[in-house]
Amino acid sequence: MTHQTTVRLVLAVSLDGRLAFPQGGASHLGGSGDRRALEEALAWSDAVLIGAGTVRAHRSSCLIHARDLLEQRQSTGRPQQPALFVVARDVEFPQHWPLFQQPLARYLLSPGGGGAEGFLEGFPLAASWAQSLASLAARGWSRVVLLGGARLCESLLADDAVDELQLTLCPRVLGGPFGWVPANAQALPETLAAADAWLLEHSRPLGGNELLVRYRRNRSIKSSNGRS
Repeated sequence: MTHQTTVRLVLAVSLDGRLAFPQGGASHLGGSGDRRALEEALAWSDAVLIGAGTVRAHRSSCLIHARDLLEQRQSTGRPQQPALFVVARDVEFPQHWPLFQQPLARYLLSPGGGGAEGFLEGFPLAASWAQSLASLAARGWSRVVLLGGARLCESLLADDAVDELQLTLCPRVLGGPFGWVPANAQALPETLAAADAWLLEHSRPLGGNELLVRYRRNRSIKSSNGRS
């Protein structure tokens, strides 16, 4: 039986597509409107997928704070916070980081599939993201928010496993190497660049001259490896 997943990539980016300032490190580009849009996405999700590099930069994960969104999840019998899946090769993290005091269920996705201190369980990365995501969906995590970083985004895009893009465009031009897709990204499916590969679902101003845009992957376009 195939378990259907939806992966929504949620990012705040500069007008030139950067995630961070040229010097690197943790960045907080979005304002209060972007924060609300992020929390709405988290409230929709069952799980959050994040790369180890992003965890090491921020030492914490994003939480839902808005009372109405917490009550919305509670009313449907869901945990207040979506589960967190950290994708990592090196699975050791300092336990004094705020991440390990945050009120959420933490899991690992790694090549070996083992667990580590601070995580409830570890799961193996399969040969493709379709397989890994199906495995998570079989356990009840079918709506996934992808929060980066860029290498993890590249990995899922290479497998054409991203179903939605939710981007907050922030009124900054940053330059530097930290695009939300790496400049040297290789082997992305050609169909991702097709004129009708992404369908605009909606857009809305968030205040502070920020604009949210949401695109949905057009799955009627055949991928370059024969999948649809």
